[in-house]
Amino acid sequence: MTISKAKIKYIRALETKKHRDAEGVFVAEGPKVVGELLAKTPAKLLVATPQWQVPNAVHAATELIIVSNDELRKLSFMQAPQQVLAVFPKLYESESITVGMVETNELTLMLDGIQDPGNLGTIIRLADWFGIRHVVCSTDTADVYNPKVVQATMGSIARVKVSYTPLEPLLDALPSAFPVYGTLLDGDNIYTQQLSAHGIIVMGNEGKGLSQGVRERVSHRLLIPSFAIGEERAESLNVANATAIVCAEFRRQGAIGKGEKVKR
Repeated sequence: MTISKAKIKYIRALETKKHRDAEGVFVAEGPKVVGELLAKTPAKLLVATPQWQVPNAVHAATELIIVSNDELRKLSFMQAPQQVLAVFPKLYESESITVGMVETNELTLMLDGIQDPGNLGTIIRLADWFGIRHVVCSTDTADVYNPKVVQATMGSIARVKVSYTPLEPLLDALPSAFPVYGTLLDGDNIYTQQLSAHGIIVMGNEGKGLSQGVRERVSHRLLIPSFAIGEERAESLNVANATAIVCAEFRRQGAIGKGEKVKR
């Protein structure tokens, strides 16, 4: 079967946020990512090569177009297309996030101006790994439905809720004693701090860190120390790497036992 020029134009247009928002859909690629999403929601359109093994999860109403490898390459947003491309309806409706939507007995990740799609996708994957179910993003954070973000999540987008909202009003609405953690150069060594099993962990922009307004609302300032010896060392950590380190320490302390102090 040959895919029509109209379908090609439709899919390629979904590379832009404007068209994704207008259509209420996004693109996912590869057997793993598409398979994870199909287990959660039916696709509107599937474009695949004959090599793709169609899973039982494909809804009867989903349009399936079989194409050649060359045709898939023309459609794909990946350098090396992987058997299948799918168009899915957006997983979450755009809505204003209220303080009641922040689980006060769990950890929530908050992202302040993360720009790189690869970083955002990796952080969503990390949230999934560490059992964090909700990621709240500032309105200037990269779009979760950007094809590069979707691919970097490796399917975790199907399990982690991602919301967008102005961060300062949301932080102001939280209970005064609710812990808000942020990584800052003038923070306290994370490995000497007793961390809560609940709260918000804020990660900042790749180059600028936390914005001034968010920084002022951080109640617990954390530092990931460098263990390099000598003056020459990396200036900073990639934000996704830093997120992994911070989440791992929160979960490590939680595994030791809720309410127990970490031995120093």
